[in-house]
Amino acid sequence: MKKAILAAVAAGLAAFAPVSLSAQDAAPAAPAAAVEAPAATTAAAPADAVATAAAPAEAAASTYTPMAPTKGKGMPTSYEDDPAKSLTFQDQYSANGEYALWMHDSILLPVITVISLFVLGLLLFVVVRFNRKANPVASKTTHNTLIEVVWTIVPVIILVLIAVPSITLLARQYETPPADAVTIKATGYQWYWGYTYPDHGEIEVISNMLDEAEALKRGEPHQLAVDNRMVVPAGVPLRIQTTADSVIHAFAVPSLWFKMDAVPGRLNEKLLTIKEPGVYYGQCSELCGARHGYMPIVVEALPPAEFAAWVKAQGGSMPGEAEAAPAAAPAADAAAAAPAAAS
Repeated sequence: MKKAILAAVAAGLAAFAPVSLSAQDAAPAAPAAAVEAPAATTAAAPADAVATAAAPAEAAASTYTPMAPTKGKGMPTSYEDDPAKSLTFQDQYSANGEYALWMHDSILLPVITVISLFVLGLLLFVVVRFNRKANPVASKTTHNTLIEVVWTIVPVIILVLIAVPSITLLARQYETPPADAVTIKATGYQWYWGYTYPDHGEIEVISNMLDEAEALKRGEPHQLAVDNRMVVPAGVPLRIQTTADSVIHAFAVPSLWFKMDAVPGRLNEKLLTIKEPGVYYGQCSELCGARHGYMPIVVEALPPAEFAAWVKAQGGSMPGEAEAAPAAAPAADAAAAAPAAAS
């Protein structure tokens, strides 16, 4: 009986020995899995770091700070500040403006000056040469063929020479905006301006003149500063549309060589490209009522990236973002599903 019991115990130990050894062999597998887990966490860490880094970048992109104006740029200049600039047009910051200023300085002024001096010389010559004292007997000359031909042909040639750049400038001012031009609609009210951005989520900005104290505090010219500016991108074509709510207004910015009537029930449109960033001041230039002189216009041209930040700060979106978001969603879902499938 004793031998039988010992044999049974020995058989039991022999049966459990392989299980014990296999358990010891399997034990190191747990640390291996533990090692793999941190590896997976480490692989996921860069994505989190990118997301964390992208968050401040996105927040920074959605901020907007109004640009400070540059004295003498885009605004009237007094004689005390610059005597030379106060006697001519403002410096121009659009291609049409530069062309028009060149035409004025290089063609119109010289031609007008020469013609005026020539006519003045003729008048003085006639006064001295053909006065009553020098000619007691008046001449009875009725005509002179050569003089009549000259004073007909020469003015025609002058007018033709002036007409070429004049028509060129007129045509350039009414070029059709390209399809990808940024559209801004300016509406004249009594007596303030409203700006809408149909390409950027129907943003609407209401612009009123600042009082003198607030304008001086901001370092802007009095009666030209506003609380909310018309913000546009610089260096890209703009489709400026104008209309009015009640009476006729005119949207005019001298330093951009831009002026267009805002007529109730009508939508006028013109192309504008601002050459460089800056703050440009204008006014309503159509007599529109009691507060006509208190409808200033301020156009703030920003680099395209900063304009996009302004759009986001206003709650709008850039063209193409709405279509890009649904397209990016499946890719994000696939990337999220990949770790789950691997596990």
